[in-house]
Amino acid sequence: MATDGPAPGFRRWALEIEYDGTGLCGWQRQENGLSVQELLETAAMRLVSGVPVASATAGRTDAGVHAAAMVVQLDLPEAAELGAHHVRDGLSFHLKPHLVAIRRAALAPPGWHARFSALWRSYRYTILNRPTRPVLDHDHVWHVKRPLDVEAMRAGAALLIGRHDFSSFRAASCQASGPVRTLDLLDVRRDGEYVTIDAKARSFLHHQVRNLAGSLQLVGSGQWTPGHLGTVLAARDRRLAGPTAPPEGLCLTGVGYPEDPFAP
Repeated sequence: MATDGPAPGFRRWALEIEYDGTGLCGWQRQENGLSVQELLETAAMRLVSGVPVASATAGRTDAGVHAAAMVVQLDLPEAAELGAHHVRDGLSFHLKPHLVAIRRAALAPPGWHARFSALWRSYRYTILNRPTRPVLDHDHVWHVKRPLDVEAMRAGAALLIGRHDFSSFRAASCQASGPVRTLDLLDVRRDGEYVTIDAKARSFLHHQVRNLAGSLQLVGSGQWTPGHLGTVLAARDRRLAGPTAPPEGLCLTGVGYPEDPFAP
């Protein structure tokens, strides 16, 4: 993974990519399955005639999780003399038939890094709230049959905004150095049969958004009061929080930087 500037003879590109995580093992290369990173780096090697390339991402997504606007850096050889449209369209071509595509490509500004330069990440968790199972949205929503009270969910979510110890919503496998995070946004909305949970922070703990969604669902279904979320947060005990919501309902929706690397 590229952590410093590009190697001599290479130029750093910023990519905004979209992918359907169904059937993939997540962003990071794994021995037990196909990852977005492996697909992208393989496509890049084909684009530059087999030259090995290095990539890094603004954030890792788990197996089955989707992205609408993940930001990735890719170091490509200067000798390839590629323009932005060549990188965008060429990579998208070589990514076929997988459901991964490059939305935008631009030469990265000096000193820019996809992960370490990022100011925030945003996610949306989508629940289909109706008795009938999903068909067109299969693998992209969490199907919850029981009616959900969105106003109660919003009241509970408000208690979690700010800087807190989120140990109660942290996966046991989380490798972060500490459980404290600042949650800038946690909002719940309904649009017909769809209930969406939007979250935004500089960084998230492993499974944090999915664990928050699982607990908010308990509030919405009437099993918990909104105030109980504050009790769970203060307990700093994962065993007291709700279930981890399924991965298919989660989508990374954006990454913010001090300066937009894709600006004209």
